[in-house]
Amino acid sequence: MSFWDHLEALRWCLLRVVVAFVIVLVGCFIALPHIFDTVILGPSHADFFLYRWLGFVYGPGEDVNIININVTTQFMTHISVSMWMALLIIFPYLMYQIWVFVRPALYSREVPGVRGAFLGGTGLFYLGCLVGYVVVFPIIFKFLTSYRVSSDIVNQISLNSYMSTLLSMVFVMGLVFELPSLSWVLGKLGVISRAMLRSWRRYAVVVLLILAALITPTGDPFTLMVVFLPLYGLYELSIAVVPRSTQVPDN
Repeated sequence: MSFWDHLEALRWCLLRVVVAFVIVLVGCFIALPHIFDTVILGPSHADFFLYRWLGFVYGPGEDVNIININVTTQFMTHISVSMWMALLIIFPYLMYQIWVFVRPALYSREVPGVRGAFLGGTGLFYLGCLVGYVVVFPIIFKFLTSYRVSSDIVNQISLNSYMSTLLSMVFVMGLVFELPSLSWVLGKLGVISRAMLRSWRRYAVVVLLILAALITPTGDPFTLMVVFLPLYGLYELSIAVVPRSTQVPDN
């Protein structure tokens, strides 16, 4: 294929993704009012299932009232959340279109591995988003909304603040869970090896503990380990997925 043929193929891939995004966006916009209270605002309710399971840590809680102080915020939130939901839903289709575009450039021996990386990366992204929503954000939100520097100050959480924190935590965890896929690609390129990752394990533990402490400001060991263990599991999985035959080139 010529350069212009590649551009034409890319244009059609992007067009199909945009059409799918618009269709799903309309559906999300219609459905959002029916799920906003139970799903999006779920961690703000005292009966959120994680709080019930960790009742021995948090004790009895109460609902956190989310307020709006701007005229347009609720409407813009409706649009922005619908867009993020649509992006989350069509992510597998987006990865498929990327695969369709890059597939002709691969050798036959490369196809199974790259296909597995695409599928694994998609699954890990969703798993990371789930961990962000179910574990990381509720723990952070519970701590920050119950923290008091003075009993005379009442926390009133704005809708903007709630949504920005929720979306950032969910999608950041989705990206963090792409670490095994990235490790596989770097291994195939000869940048890293299993032996290298194993030799870095002790340093990785320290770095991951620091990262978990930054994500969870509560400071208690239980909460710290809830976040640390998935991150460490990702590191071990990254070691496992790096090809055995990979050799890092000497400088």
